[in-house]
Amino acid sequence: MDTADLGLPVDVPSTALFTDQYELTMLQAALKAGTAGRRSVFEVFTRRLPDGRRYGVVAGTGRVLDAVENFRFDAGVLGFLREQQIVDEETLHWLSGYRFGGDIWGYPEGEVYFPGSPLIRVEGTFAECVLLETVILSILNHDSAIAAAASRMASAAGNRPLIEMGARRTHELSAVAAARAAYIGGFATTSDLAAGFRYGIPTVGTSAHAFTLLHDRERDAFRAQVDSLGRGTTLLVDTYDVAEAVRTAVEIAGPELGAVRIDSGDLLLVAHRVRQQLDELGAVRTRIVVTSDLDEYAIASLAAAPVDAYGVGTQLVTGSGHPTCSMVYKLVARAESTDPQAPLVPVAKRSTGGKTSIGGRKWAARRLDPDGVAEAEVIGTGPVPADLADRQLLVELVKGGEVVAREPLDAVRDRHAAARANLPLSATQLSRGEPVIPTEYVAGRSGS
Repeated sequence: MDTADLGLPVDVPSTALFTDQYELTMLQAALKAGTAGRRSVFEVFTRRLPDGRRYGVVAGTGRVLDAVENFRFDAGVLGFLREQQIVDEETLHWLSGYRFGGDIWGYPEGEVYFPGSPLIRVEGTFAECVLLETVILSILNHDSAIAAAASRMASAAGNRPLIEMGARRTHELSAVAAARAAYIGGFATTSDLAAGFRYGIPTVGTSAHAFTLLHDRERDAFRAQVDSLGRGTTLLVDTYDVAEAVRTAVEIAGPELGAVRIDSGDLLLVAHRVRQQLDELGAVRTRIVVTSDLDEYAIASLAAAPVDAYGVGTQLVTGSGHPTCSMVYKLVARAESTDPQAPLVPVAKRSTGGKTSIGGRKWAARRLDPDGVAEAEVIGTGPVPADLADRQLLVELVKGGEVVAREPLDAVRDRHAAARANLPLSATQLSRGEPVIPTEYVAGRSGS
């Protein structure tokens, strides 16, 4: 199903209020000062990766494009701003006709990134660009954090599929975004039906302990589930006694039983015992699915266990300890005047505490070694070196206010798998370490 025209899954008239108040007060002041129309370049980047992470994952770009298209100040939104006296009438009039008409470039969704990578570059007037700061950061910081956690989990799982099942552990709308990001990072399915509806992600689900407890006997619950869903269903076997449940499950469903799920206990030990029992009962093709608050480390610890799939919830939707990527949205260049032909001047914040930034409109490229493995993230503000011309990372996402880069989610998922595969092998290590490749800067003029 093509879900591109469904709109955002939120019950609000637009995305315009997914912002901080100072975006609008800056706009008002710039309009009064006559600087709002200056051509400007904003960039999204992060100064560092979360502690111990070797690479980041770009996720949420498609949702950013939705948000930009839906950033409209309709009558209800304008009425709220007027009632609360957020901005003056002149600014309200300007906002009533707001449509982003600039250009947006960025790393393609699913790509990996490193400290300093210019993940998104937004170009237009100061007024139209500054308003998008909060909503862009909100989406990218959340989705990229989930995708990075998912990618690490997928690496730890190897060829075993991962099920996203964290909807009950986060905000209902965050759950939909998290399922999308997890799919990009390598998860195969989700339990969240809203994510399946909006993004076409395959959905799965059978029963919880409540279904077993509803019935007088575990046998009755298994019989009801098999009668309803077929022998290929997954039966939850740890409500009471696991060994007895496995015997009952195979007795009722036969060797065609699809899978059993284990949700508690020493998963490594129980999985080995269950596999042996299933084989002895003739259910050699019945799979074992494990859940129970897994993260990438727990998944890696089960690599030698006879496990066929993992279900992950809490740790995934909270970024496995890193729920944000600390991305920022900074003005890096602006014109000397409101003349459309005025040259751009690099600008940058200079402060202590590690919050400095590098001015100028940037390009980015990934240099490969002779074996085709990534060896450096190269970022510059001048001409692109000839040897990196075909390795540039930024692609055009929005041109003159029109989205030009929508793509299927499966293409994004495949891109991430390919990008991760092109990193050095140490990228998949779960031990703490520095970014797997360094960031190098090439100085030059900002360009006009």
